[in-house]
Amino acid sequence: MDSYDDGGPDGSDPGGTPERVAEGPRTGIAALSMPYQVVAAVALAVLGVFACVHLAMVFLHVAPSNTLTKRHGEAVDDWVYPEFEQNWKLFAPNPLQQNISVEVRAEITGADGGRTTTGWIDLSAQDAARIRGSLLPSHTAQNELRRAWDFYLNSHTDDHRPNGLRGELSEQYMRRIVLLRLDERALGGTIEKIQLRSATRGVPAPAWTNEKVDTAPVFRAAPWWRITPADRPAATGAGAGADAGSGNATAARSGATKGTEAVR
Repeated sequence: MDSYDDGGPDGSDPGGTPERVAEGPRTGIAALSMPYQVVAAVALAVLGVFACVHLAMVFLHVAPSNTLTKRHGEAVDDWVYPEFEQNWKLFAPNPLQQNISVEVRAEITGADGGRTTTGWIDLSAQDAARIRGSLLPSHTAQNELRRAWDFYLNSHTDDHRPNGLRGELSEQYMRRIVLLRLDERALGGTIEKIQLRSATRGVPAPAWTNEKVDTAPVFRAAPWWRITPADRPAATGAGAGADAGSGNATAARSGATKGTEAVR
């Protein structure tokens, strides 16, 4: 076997000490001594846990009521208030937990001149039936009645007195929308007055929870409104409900459209 006087085939000394590769200066935590590295690692871990706990507490504070907040709500409030108080909600507005229906009844003058009062007619149910099963329901069918009722409530006091300049406009808007709905029904006479009310029912709790929800309706009735010629979508007369004039109905819809623009 050949021998190499000058070392191995690559010129190195097989029996010598291998050369060290030059290393750059250490930075960051690695530049610290071992005790300080341990302290820094523990501090970072504590900060990470604190950040996770804080984010979880704030999320539970702004989230809708759930099982965790019901059980640990006091601890969440103690953490958030007063240092981290927020005046907004993650879901704004909160998911609606009530079904609100707008209902109407009308005072009718028949062909013989006698007056009768209809039962309560659920207008919201009519709109729901119109959009149920429709792939592309119209914005009007979904929101016109609901937004108009909100417009009326927001522009009136609890005793149904206008609280601003938009109060009278909201009443006119509601009357025209309601008469458009009633015009589709044969009521057997001329509508002289209408009365509106809202029926608010709580959404039943799911079967998997022990929560109890009162589903009995709560009513809020508006006063009777006398119908003016400007409110009518069809010509006056005994057959106004069934034999509506298209021109008058178009004019009424135009008035309702202006009301919609005012709501927006």
